[in-house]
Amino acid sequence: MKKALLVLGLLLLGLVAYLALWPVPIEPRSWKAPAAPGYVGPHAVNQKLAGLRMIDLGGEEGPEHIMIARDGNLYTTVLSGNILRMNPDGSGREVFAKTGGRVLGFDFDAAGNLIAADAVKGLLSISPDRKVSVLTDKVGDDPIRYADAVVVARNGKMYLSDASTRFAPARWGGTFEASVLDIIEQSATGRILEYDPATRGTRVVAKGLSFANGVALSQDEKDLFVAETGKYRVWKIATDARDLDVSTPGPQARLLLDNLPGYPDNLMRGLDGKIWMGFTKPRSPVVDGMAEKPFLRQLTLRLPRALWPVPKAYGHVVAFTEDGKIVADLQDPSGAYPETTAVTETAERLYVQSLHAKGLGWLEKK
Repeated sequence: MKKALLVLGLLLLGLVAYLALWPVPIEPRSWKAPAAPGYVGPHAVNQKLAGLRMIDLGGEEGPEHIMIARDGNLYTTVLSGNILRMNPDGSGREVFAKTGGRVLGFDFDAAGNLIAADAVKGLLSISPDRKVSVLTDKVGDDPIRYADAVVVARNGKMYLSDASTRFAPARWGGTFEASVLDIIEQSATGRILEYDPATRGTRVVAKGLSFANGVALSQDEKDLFVAETGKYRVWKIATDARDLDVSTPGPQARLLLDNLPGYPDNLMRGLDGKIWMGFTKPRSPVVDGMAEKPFLRQLTLRLPRALWPVPKAYGHVVAFTEDGKIVADLQDPSGAYPETTAVTETAERLYVQSLHAKGLGWLEKK
């Protein structure tokens, strides 16, 4: 009996030592999470996103970013790394390109090249004849570690988010894994970059963002809207800002939307001046409760992944105006269509983007 108790005690001691001391890749920072607002006001619970119609993706999943190009085709990136091209109804599907990395966001330039934010490769250009070339993968000597979203201005300049300068998907097991590490750590190393094809120069527009995610241009292209996933907010940042730290923003950056009910992801220009945004997950009281407790966040990473406090599935997309007014809110509390990242709007349809859905969901506009 004594021997059994001794063995049990040693096992418990070993478990405590593991939970307290086992190395983890993060160096968590304390921060104060605002009290979650819940689903009230413009975000009152509804079922407007339920019952999506589906476009088959031929076994592919995760239509993370969707655009209808000038050629009339629908393009989308998927989890495998492929970029798919199809008719807007899903027919004629083909693999348009494969970069060897993972394209998350993209746009098109004036020449019809697909400009891709590849989380592994950097900022790429894919010509209509499918030739892939690297535009930039560094800022000076500093690598772009996690290219996430990109938008092309009328003057040709390209604005992209480098979500984290701490956790590169190529090193940390993929985009999801790297994003979890960055958001748990809260070191706020995300940044917004500008690439100028005329000079081939890359510069920092703004930094200090907790997982810099979706980007969209204002209609006059003097400002960028930027989703800061890790702190539940959206910024409005001047495109001519230089190396601006949002922790002390000044007049060139202001919070447009703060204390949102979920993790904001992609931003897409819609019709009538609106901007669409998706929430990949709702807020978690457990995660918010650990904001000022860095040790607990370290401990979390020592637990089996199944025990991580991952928020439940909850479909949710919104549209807002350039002055920050919510003008549409579509939800599916069942989370049947997982990790909604944004909406691509046409005159007839709303295509719903997703990190892991096994098809492309869409709604007929009413």
